[in-house]
Amino acid sequence: MSSYLTSCEKAARAAGDVLKQWRGKFNVREKGKADLVTDADDAAQKVIEEILTADFPEFEFLGEEGPSGVSRKTGSPFCWVVDPLDGTMNYVHGLPNYAVSIGLTEAGKVIAGVIYDPVFDRCFKAEKGQGAYLNDEKIEVSGAQSLDEALIAFSFPTTVSRDSQVIEDFINVLVKTQGIRRLGSAALNLAYVAAGHMDAYWAAFNKPWDVAAGAILVEEAGGIVQGFGNQPFDINKPKIVATATPQLQAELQAQIASS
Repeated sequence: MSSYLTSCEKAARAAGDVLKQWRGKFNVREKGKADLVTDADDAAQKVIEEILTADFPEFEFLGEEGPSGVSRKTGSPFCWVVDPLDGTMNYVHGLPNYAVSIGLTEAGKVIAGVIYDPVFDRCFKAEKGQGAYLNDEKIEVSGAQSLDEALIAFSFPTTVSRDSQVIEDFINVLVKTQGIRRLGSAALNLAYVAAGHMDAYWAAFNKPWDVAAGAILVEEAGGIVQGFGNQPFDINKPKIVATATPQLQAELQAQIASS
């Protein structure tokens, strides 16, 4: 494991400890309708930034929390892309489905990532060309090739109207699959696709910190990650379709509006 991934895992585990320590003690604020942030988010991001900037002071840092999202600009091609608490709504309500997500990009391309589930002490990690792992065990995608044999994860935006395109897409996919799950954490959805627990995940309204680490996990586990309309995946754009196989990618893309 490279020094990048070692530091990434160290920071993610430290942040996970912070989240556990804050359970039941935090204040909750609204960033927007149905979009929460807690003291725990802020404390976890602070710990992550301290560890990563100490190990790699020249790297840039992009975190979800803060007035601008960008807390460190250096001109380096390397940038940490961090969600200190992905699944804040679950965390606030006591649901055990949240994670720390840290990705590392080079010139805008993800080269390493860690997703840490502090509740079950499950650390998903991957580095470009080195495969994907759950703790120390190598993981692979499921191999599902069609919607009718697939269990799929999906994320709604924080607000959605009855007549929105995401509702239509959801119904189009739902009727063709074994089932759809909305688990409340994009990072864990992608980690589960990488580990073969889910067969696919799609969403139209993510942010870079939601999907950076998960995207490389899926790719290194043998899966396919694209934007909508079969476009190349770009972490700076919100739309993502991650699947176990090219065949499943094609079927799922055909049910989703690309606009």
